[in-house]
Amino acid sequence: MESRYAVVHYAEIGLKGRNRGFFERALARRIEERLQDIGPALVARLPGRLLVQLPRPVPEALWVERLRTVFGIAYFAPAIPTSKDLHTLTEVILHHLPSEPIPSFRVRASRTDKSFPVTSQEIERHIGAAIQRQTGWRVNLSEPAWVVYIEIAPKTALVYFARHQGPGGLPVGVSGRVGLLLSGGIDSPVAAYFMLKRGCEVIPIHFHSGPFGDWAASEAKAMAIVRWMRPYGMPPWLYVVPIGELQRAIVLAAPASYRLILYRRLMVRIAEALTRRENGKALVTGDSLGQVASQTLESLSAIEDAATMPILRPLIGLDKVEIIDWARRIGTYGISILPGEDCCQFLMPPLVVTRPSLETTHKIERRLQIEELVQQALAQALRIPVSDQAPVLAL
Repeated sequence: MESRYAVVHYAEIGLKGRNRGFFERALARRIEERLQDIGPALVARLPGRLLVQLPRPVPEALWVERLRTVFGIAYFAPAIPTSKDLHTLTEVILHHLPSEPIPSFRVRASRTDKSFPVTSQEIERHIGAAIQRQTGWRVNLSEPAWVVYIEIAPKTALVYFARHQGPGGLPVGVSGRVGLLLSGGIDSPVAAYFMLKRGCEVIPIHFHSGPFGDWAASEAKAMAIVRWMRPYGMPPWLYVVPIGELQRAIVLAAPASYRLILYRRLMVRIAEALTRRENGKALVTGDSLGQVASQTLESLSAIEDAATMPILRPLIGLDKVEIIDWARRIGTYGISILPGEDCCQFLMPPLVVTRPSLETTHKIERRLQIEELVQQALAQALRIPVSDQAPVLAL
């Protein structure tokens, strides 16, 4: 079905009490952004839902493509607005019946306008009887093959025939900004997805081993991930920071087993500075407890010691199978497994300490000019635009 209209329902936003209007307006802005190339969308706030209007009818598949990635939406449906008159409602529904016979159906009505003189059950019985008279189709209230949905709002009635699941969560932008350490691997894009779902704007920050190693492939993967996740609310840019020379400086001053911890501490400091530059309030990583040597509780503690802002780890309790499943659902898995060396693989020691001593870590860092290394990295950091039209890496 083609339609100019869609009804959008939310879930968590409905619990926001007096702040609900703020969240509804943020959701409306995100919907307008996702539809801006189709035409200016008008979003009206109705009790407990939004009504979206486009300047021309578009296929249902296009509504699904755009709105399924908008956080804050519980479910949505292309809809037909009509007058709040039972006769008119009946005529509209009979006009839009499927052309082919269906095995069973039911009618589901709800009223946010309790002043409407006909109850939801009476609407269902009236419309259901009219459909039966015209088609002879069987009513099935528990497992219908086709459903007619009717919503009676204060100023209009809405009719639709299929609900589509949204991603839930909160609209991007309502929870502040966070800096994401985006490696290009499997985990960090999933971490980004979960933070976007909680309403955060994400600042992607990618470290590579340039000028050494296969840094160009690593950077290309990170850009492809950002591009792929643009519909979810990722910005059209990312920070790229070459740290190969800084890693060599660490190698010359540190025992091999502590190199990875020191790399991560250095990246945290650099990412924090870039995040503050963008008015961010926290860092985000794709850490999962116990997954690798740098993600033991002792290692995470040693790395977090380098930060002066919170480090959020949305994947901390997930195992690798669960993270891969989410990466497949989001669509980033195919990009993440493409060739491209992670910066922490550059000059990777054969043995990594799993229970680093914070005292030893501080002692080693005193041999380094840490602040100089951070400033050197910030001077080389680039904020690179990511075009929506650029091709995604071949999968």
